[in-house]
Amino acid sequence: MKKIRTLIADDEPLARERIRALLAEQGDVEVVGEARDGEEAVQAILSQAPDLVFLDIQMPRMDGFEVIRTVGADNMPLIVFVTAYDQHALKAFDVRALDYLLKPFDRDRFTESIGRVRDAIEHSGSDEIGRRLLEIVRELKPGTPPRSDRLVIKSAGRLFFLRIAEIDWVEAAGNYVKLHVGTEEHLLRETMNGIEQKLDPDTFFRIHRSRIVNMERIKELQPWFNGEYVVILHNGTKLTLSRGYREKLQERLGRPL
Repeated sequence: MKKIRTLIADDEPLARERIRALLAEQGDVEVVGEARDGEEAVQAILSQAPDLVFLDIQMPRMDGFEVIRTVGADNMPLIVFVTAYDQHALKAFDVRALDYLLKPFDRDRFTESIGRVRDAIEHSGSDEIGRRLLEIVRELKPGTPPRSDRLVIKSAGRLFFLRIAEIDWVEAAGNYVKLHVGTEEHLLRETMNGIEQKLDPDTFFRIHRSRIVNMERIKELQPWFNGEYVVILHNGTKLTLSRGYREKLQERLGRPL
């Protein structure tokens, strides 16, 4: 029998111990790791690829919702939220979430939750689960979900967090984007349109179909040929502002170039 590979993400040691003890009673569940905060949860989800995560909503460094946004709904495993939210907030889960556990919970309620997990694994497709997760985030976080201020980068077999504000500029690199951070370069499996959606439009601007620049890193603009400009960064990097993006930059700056 294939076991349900499970991650426990909760900042309270006693809560993690309680969930682990209850899972030990389930013959078809294997605990593959624990996380004490949101950042550890993201790293564990991306490295361990569990089938299920018990995810506390209120955790240090990243809350449960930011974990979903950072990993991406399409890449998330099944989720059982573990929360101390009041009954009004929990109504949002009733028809959209796989399940939630309201602290404190008893053995019967936990067993019921595991039953829902088994049913979801048997009958629900990953696309439907992804749509549910997005709806949960939008329901409990009204309006457009805020962007994360970090990206998760995989390099030399390890995962680390890169603060978006540290990025100087971004360029397309085949099926990846290359992030230029000072003297370092990092590859991220993402499209230019995808990375653009994750960057703050008040700080980052697309100057070419294959380049995005941090506006705070620009030192000057110099006219070039055929209506194009050279964008010079404080570190001396020179990039081309194509004609197709020149008008948008003029609108951004509020003055003609």
